[in-house]
Amino acid sequence: MRQRTAFNKIKLIFLAICSFTLGQQQPSVPVVDTEYGKIQGIQMRLQGFDIPVHVFLGVPFAKPPLGPLRFTPPQPPEPWEYVKNTTTYPPLCSQNITVSQTLSKLFSLRNESFPIRSSEDCLYLNIYTPSDLVTKTNLPVMVWIHGGGLMMGEASTYDGLALSALENVVVVTIQYRLGILGFFSTGDEHARGNWGFLDQVAALRWVQKNIGNFGGDPSLVTIFGESAGGFSVSALMLSPLTKNLFHRAISQSGVLFMESLFSSNIKPAAEKIATFAGCKTTTSSILVHCMRQKTEEEILNITQKMVGDLIKFLFLPAVVDGVFFPRSPKELLAENQFQHIPYIMGITNHEFGWFLPKILGYPISEDGLDQGMATELLWHSYPLLKIPRTLTPMITEEYLGGTDDPVKKKNLFLEMLGDLTFWIPTVILGRLQRDSGAPTYLYELQHRSSVWGNLKPATVKSDHGDDLFPVFGSPFLKNSSPNEEKQLSRMVMKYWANFARNGNPNGEGLIKWPRYDQNEEYLQIDITPKAAKKQKKEVAFLIELLAKESSKVKLERSEL
Repeated sequence: MRQRTAFNKIKLIFLAICSFTLGQQQPSVPVVDTEYGKIQGIQMRLQGFDIPVHVFLGVPFAKPPLGPLRFTPPQPPEPWEYVKNTTTYPPLCSQNITVSQTLSKLFSLRNESFPIRSSEDCLYLNIYTPSDLVTKTNLPVMVWIHGGGLMMGEASTYDGLALSALENVVVVTIQYRLGILGFFSTGDEHARGNWGFLDQVAALRWVQKNIGNFGGDPSLVTIFGESAGGFSVSALMLSPLTKNLFHRAISQSGVLFMESLFSSNIKPAAEKIATFAGCKTTTSSILVHCMRQKTEEEILNITQKMVGDLIKFLFLPAVVDGVFFPRSPKELLAENQFQHIPYIMGITNHEFGWFLPKILGYPISEDGLDQGMATELLWHSYPLLKIPRTLTPMITEEYLGGTDDPVKKKNLFLEMLGDLTFWIPTVILGRLQRDSGAPTYLYELQHRSSVWGNLKPATVKSDHGDDLFPVFGSPFLKNSSPNEEKQLSRMVMKYWANFARNGNPNGEGLIKWPRYDQNEEYLQIDITPKAAKKQKKEVAFLIELLAKESSKVKLERSEL
């Protein structure tokens, strides 16, 4: 009997130890109140760091935009009475899944894979918070807007775990309607357009009302995004709908002057959509009614047909809708009608190095390019760049005229496309922001990420999208990166988080990032960063040439 009692005591002690050990391994189950109901998330830790981060995936910030809500502004979500499980990734907004899977593999910033599914019901956000959710904290909030040409992309490609854990910030990644469902417009009250931008506004309003419960400070919100996400950031700065919704901004490889993402004449795109959809265009009302009857699959098929027309209809642009954009962006900027808040903007040093020429289908051989073909390709890029044909020979001569080597001409042509698409718009907007008196900082990322290995030619430097890896701490998420890339990532995350905290990226242990002023200094970000000054002569030439052309067009219009 004594032996049995002793054995039972040992058994109980053993079970208690096991239970305690397992209890330590099992993550706590965070539950948070929102304006619409309680949500349950999960607790995670960044490998190698004992910093708990509470993660909430697929949190609804708007009602599903289905049926009669298609092509209408987002509505608040319906409240719920139970504890909603928010531990699985939300579906992508409707898009080509095959392309999305490829892009997700190329740019995924997480170790684990997850099933990719597309749905029109997609207005969700993900939250990463290092707050213990008990102690009242007021952490900086960083709201990420994904890129993808306003046609593709998703929130869940971007894992906010490393940035949140290592910099003690709340990271929110949001989704918005894309393509036809996000930007279809008839140019009147029946379908004004910019639905995707209105979704972004709705997400920011949700953040203002709810992020305090997640340990975030609603008065310290930074919006940041890359490519079309960077474009969206600068668009949000111009809209009267966003006043007091955010307080700092970061545009990575994309700003409002990207010509392909904005149109003052939506009619050609609307007519093209109607033709592919088999809808009558007798009146806007009839067209919109017809488009609302189409299934999600039919909408995607229409999109696929349009994308088949090379880059002419690859992007369905934003428009002046009288709501999000009361007037054109250029008019609003000229009238100084934009938020004068601290702003970081920048590019990589080889934006057209490999990825964009591939996805846009540029017929460029590795053997090189002659100048005549380069001039023709620049003209055929008109939907992307809006460069008048009369200027194309001058521009190609400026960039390519100094060499007869076809391979060098090819490389210079790709460099020229990067300058025209990204660097020049960034400099123009940077000057406007600077002249408004708002703190402005420019950068150029120069480091080629090791994740590409031999996939890209050795001549490719820091390509479009390479900034995503250091910003989200990819070297700490994948644990296969060289130490120098971990150091680079810690530095970049520190700059970004300092900016979110103080409106100034500088801080202890960092190379000084000069403010962009009349000297036009900016930071070249590399393993060893350094300040640089002014632009290369080709960029200065193009800015002056395009400014003269713009003045000439305005004069001609005024004389009509």
